Amino acid sequence: MTRPLQNRRILLVIGGGIAAYKALDLIRRLRERGAQVRPLLTKGAQEFVTPLAAAALAGERAHTDLFDRAEEADIGHIKLARDADAIVVAPATASLMARMATGESSDLAATVLLATTLPILIAPAMNVRMWQHPATRRNLATLKGDGVRVIGPNDGAMAEAEFGPGRLAEPSEIADAVEALLADGSQAETQPSETRPSAGFGFLAGRSAPGAPPAGPLAGKRVLVTSGPTHEPIDPVRYLANRSSGRQGHAIAAAAAAAGADVTLVSGPVLIPAPAGVRVVPVETAREMLAAVEAALPADLAIFAAAVGDWRPAETRASKIKKDGTAPAPLALVENPDILATIAGRTAGRPRLVVGFAAETDTVLDNARAKIARKGCDLIVANDVSPAGGVMGGTANTVHLVGRDGTVETWPTLDKDEVGRRLIRHFAGLLDA
Repeated sequence: MTRPLQNRRILLVIGGGIAAYKALDLIRRLRERGAQVRPLLTKGAQEFVTPLAAAALAGERAHTDLFDRAEEADIGHIKLARDADAIVVAPATASLMARMATGESSDLAATVLLATTLPILIAPAMNVRMWQHPATRRNLATLKGDGVRVIGPNDGAMAEAEFGPGRLAEPSEIADAVEALLADGSQAETQPSETRPSAGFGFLAGRSAPGAPPAGPLAGKRVLVTSGPTHEPIDPVRYLANRSSGRQGHAIAAAAAAAGADVTLVSGPVLIPAPAGVRVVPVETAREMLAAVEAALPADLAIFAAAVGDWRPAETRASKIKKDGTAPAPLALVENPDILATIAGRTAGRPRLVVGFAAETDTVLDNARAKIARKGCDLIVANDVSPAGGVMGGTANTVHLVGRDGTVETWPTLDKDEVGRRLIRHFAGLLDA
């Protein structure tokens, strides 16, 4: 049986952070899938793992020095930048991301990354405050705009006894993302590795030149995306909500922008940064979201990924409801407007393709088929959001694409960024059909 990465050549750039120890496990997992791995360690990485350990696991020499006499006699950094099928940066520290984004070439890793035209996947890992810093967010947006793929980071405990996004994605997740990166690139690449452009997000022919018009399968198209939860106020301090993080909707909006679309993202309250290159309209309630959606039309493609609250309190108190020892008054609810059905049912100004989401906890496909018939949309993206799956608030998703004729296409579990990219490619194909 052929392994997924059989004979594919991966240059693994290991950045200098505590998560560097996981890069050794990543080498093992990539080799288990058939890949040939060549390690490149930054100076900082060598404070956490040794070149000898990386070389022993990879079965290849580990590269460390820009000014290696033996290597540079043959312009070694240029060979490293070309002699592979893809480059993986794991962990990608804040410093290394900054060097990549600004085109700095002060060490071997940065020089290779500046000199390459290969597909690049980065797996960021850093302190949560560093990850959330505006400078890091700008650098991340720049790298995504240049066609660099990103996996993670995951939420979890930090080495500094803090908690939040910043943990390196698990080695198995990174290996899955490498497979997806090369699978995307292999569909379009026929040039030798020395000259082919970056596969980037898979649907980009390469890195766009500064000032160039948007390129990609959605160039010139208007895309509307909803994301996140809605909050329905009970009183000034309490509200009804759900557990949606907005990660999937935001990933879809980012992928649409990278595909060249003019994107409007209508987002409920979320704790994640807005994707680069999109127009964001923040809302709180379902009624506000419907108004913002209607104001954003016309659109060629509308993707309703938000987890909109079905109900809201019939009455919103003007002051905080006090606990006084008596039984609370019953909380009466009224139904919220159905945003998906409202837009799908329009006779004038309906988007060419209307996509809904079905977040279910049981009989997922049956409920999705019933929903597409009831709402009148063109496609439903269904997923199981049972607590055991960790989809709501997590970084991975398993989706089923349900058509109006009841047909189902099921995808493997993927990082939500990768789900977003694949969905956008799929939708672009439907628009072109």
